[in-house]
Amino acid sequence: MNRTTTHRGIVYAKKGAAAASQPLAVSAALKILDAGGSFIDAGIALSAVISVVEPGASGLGGDVFLVTHHAETKENLAFNGSGEAPHDANRDAFDNEIPLHGYKASTVPGVVSGWFAAHERYGRLPMEQILAPAIGYAENGFPANEGFIARIKWHLQSFPETKLFETLGLSPELKLGELVTNKDMAWLLKEIVKGGREAFYSGAIATKIISGTNGWFNATDLNSHTTRVSAPLSINYRSFMVHGNPPPTQGMILMEQLLIANTFDKSTMSQADWLHMQVEAKKIAFTDRNSIISDPEVIPVDVDSILNPTHIASRAAGIDMDQADNKNVSPSEGSDTTYFLVADGDGNAVSWIQSVFHGFGASWVVPGTGMILNNRLTGFNLDPSSPNYIAPGKRPAHTLQAFTVTNPDGSLKYVGGTPGANVQVQTNFQLVTGLIDEGMSVQEVAEAPRWMHLSDPSTSAVNEEVKGVLSIESRFDEDVIADLKARGHDVVVLPEYGHASSVQVLEVLPGGTFAIGSDPRSEGHAAGI
Repeated sequence: MNRTTTHRGIVYAKKGAAAASQPLAVSAALKILDAGGSFIDAGIALSAVISVVEPGASGLGGDVFLVTHHAETKENLAFNGSGEAPHDANRDAFDNEIPLHGYKASTVPGVVSGWFAAHERYGRLPMEQILAPAIGYAENGFPANEGFIARIKWHLQSFPETKLFETLGLSPELKLGELVTNKDMAWLLKEIVKGGREAFYSGAIATKIISGTNGWFNATDLNSHTTRVSAPLSINYRSFMVHGNPPPTQGMILMEQLLIANTFDKSTMSQADWLHMQVEAKKIAFTDRNSIISDPEVIPVDVDSILNPTHIASRAAGIDMDQADNKNVSPSEGSDTTYFLVADGDGNAVSWIQSVFHGFGASWVVPGTGMILNNRLTGFNLDPSSPNYIAPGKRPAHTLQAFTVTNPDGSLKYVGGTPGANVQVQTNFQLVTGLIDEGMSVQEVAEAPRWMHLSDPSTSAVNEEVKGVLSIESRFDEDVIADLKARGHDVVVLPEYGHASSVQVLEVLPGGTFAIGSDPRSEGHAAGI
């Protein structure tokens, strides 16, 4: 394995930067930055464009989470744009399970509210200017790329009965480069420009959501939705502060993994030792997460109970360095997401993640809007003993999380993240340790070989158990893979770049220059001005 070999160069920029999985969305962000927009203005522009051109992963019918850093004040904030269960979403509304598709799989969409909450604090430009690129692509068309076509084919193969693409006017025979339009989405975005947040939650768009779902959502459900803004979940790792999203997201998993790793001295460990410890820390953190995760506004979530030094020391001491833990303990997980980052010339930055949960969410479009709803309601549990038990007005447990890292003086050091459901926290764990413990550059860490531990290596949309398969890219040395097998890990060797992640990562260099890396596992890129 050669960690220094990369296929893309690092992008260096001073006046602004963006990195995402879709090049057109990156270009939109740069256009807004070049026009004098803030990091949040550019982030909203990118979010809107990627909702149009990458609807299988995220969109206005989904959720959003941000971690922001304001350079002048050194303030770090976490924005929770997740939606609540509607008024009739209780145990009696379902038989044995919550349906994967259809509007009854959905929570209140939170993306648009998240836009305005962030814009209220950090925006400069008007929404008309910010949303213009997305409106242009929706109205006039964008060329279909390989990822867009592949997602459609996969969804049709998995769910041949879906009417989603027929509703959107998308042919299953769509060709590369063929223009795709979404006139209804253009209308929706124009309504937001005219009426602001209220257009979505109490105006013309809300009316279409209520009527289109036959009252599954009512006016109170939409009107009462809010974006929660709070301090991030933060821990000290090797003298750096790592910031992430607090509950109901599983940012606590990343933090617990790091705190466990912080008790080990990497300089005394072989690579197999280090990887084994990381995988075992992942299992521990998922188990602990499942015991407490819930909507903290409904049930108290005692994050300190799993992040306190006594608990971390106990958990770390319980790792058997010679043998993998293969017990059956079951958290749950979801699937499809978009991650991106943006920084502006003032040094402000946002780590941004949004999702409709599974691929194409509820596989259902609100009539007349072009908007695919999320299927996040499936993130709830129907077991009354679970802290994540379904209830009206409650937010389900989330896989979404992003991170930033600050220096000891509070200035920004790193911004990063990836999509990938429960693979997210595992990947971000490897990113942070790769940057800090191994001294990788942003492009090296974006391309470095990775592992993921899942119950079923073929999907991230199943119940996740401690016992599972360790999928590891073939670029790891053969003797390391053999060592992990000898310790009891059920190892599957992936292709060289077969890991289910799409990393974007930024470093702030001394003097304030941005260094940005982007994962070749996706079609996106990093760029700057």
